Amino acid sequence: MSAFHYAFKVKDIQSTRDFYNGILGCKLGDFTEHWIDFDFFGNQLSAHVSPDIPPLDYCGKVDGISVPVPHFGCIVGYDDFMRIQENLANAGVKFVVKPYTRYEGKKGEQLTMFFLDYSGNPLEFKSFKNEAEIFDRD
Repeated sequence: MSAFHYAFKVKDIQSTRDFYNGILGCKLGDFTEHWIDFDFFGNQLSAHVSPDIPPLDYCGKVDGISVPVPHFGCIVGYDDFMRIQENLANAGVKFVVKPYTRYEGKKGEQLTMFFLDYSGNPLEFKSFKNEAEIFDRD
């Protein structure tokens, strides 16, 4: 098995649980009052409470759009992308970059969206039209 593990800072456990479990649908893992783990689409996220969450930097430029760096997220299927988009909208989560089709009609065409979790961490979710083009854009 190969899975990605990512540990990141959050402001509190409850809002983090509400966001990742309640909105994104991630299964809960172990947790204490200081950290919580999630099954993030087959990968392990470990959210750790910290009073020092750094400000965002919009230094990334993709397809002419400024995006926050660093960010993390997941590549999901079309149905999951649409479900997550709807859950975010229903929860009143504001999009940093509203869902749109990037590279439309070209190799690497994908749906993408950027948003912030309740601690201000930027996430990007993508859904490729052709999964064989995830790493191959030439």
